[in-house]
Amino acid sequence: MAEYTDQSEPAIRVDSLTAGYDGRIILENVSFEIPRGQIVTILGGSGCGKSTLLKHLIGLYPPVSGDISILGRSIVRSSESERRKIMQSFGVAYQSGALFRSLTLAQNVALPMEEFTDLSPEEIQKRVNEKLSLVQLANFGEMLPSDLSGGMIKRGAFARAMALDPAILFFDEPSAGLDPLSSASLDQLILEIRRKTGATIVVVTHELDSIFTIADRAIMLSRETKGIIADGKPADLRDHSGNEFVRKFLNRGRIPAVSQGHTL
Repeated sequence: MAEYTDQSEPAIRVDSLTAGYDGRIILENVSFEIPRGQIVTILGGSGCGKSTLLKHLIGLYPPVSGDISILGRSIVRSSESERRKIMQSFGVAYQSGALFRSLTLAQNVALPMEEFTDLSPEEIQKRVNEKLSLVQLANFGEMLPSDLSGGMIKRGAFARAMALDPAILFFDEPSAGLDPLSSASLDQLILEIRRKTGATIVVVTHELDSIFTIADRAIMLSRETKGIIADGKPADLRDHSGNEFVRKFLNRGRIPAVSQGHTL
């Protein structure tokens, strides 16, 4: 499984990140750190760069400039072999689930272990059962993704993301397309995953109920500024932010008065 560096290092450090595509800048000079064990949500309006930031954090795209460190190791300046090792220290659950439809749920979860470890088939099966049990899918391992509900596919994606016991988990719009009860259940699962694994969890979402339920911290991006316009506890930002757009966004369009002495 993944080996981690100096425990005093933050889980994620972003230094002066500028990112974009085809000559168009989406994010400019963005910097922040995420301590180990936090649940952090990345939010903002359409086109603010949430997905762009996520794709750069997980190493899918190189930045225009700046650096990103995962557990103290640069994913930008590393060699290809080093980057491959770094990427084993985090797991990703994509919005669609991205499960292989020709494989059973158990086979999907086993795949990272088969590719990146020397575990025996028996040990892999044991760990697959553990992951499926953690996401409350213990009896569904032999089913194909086409036989699962949307919520079950999301949970299966969580299980696969945890296959290598990563220190960091990235969840992309985990509640998208789910009914309110399924979404609330998934929120509780995210909290349970953090409690049982101690993982740092980064969630890209626009679901306000989820943000206020799970997040220790919210980082809000802006399309206009191409950067961070708010960073703090969600309830504090909702009630006390000095930025009117932030308060309006987190209050579903209402603009409450700012409490004196608590602007952020």
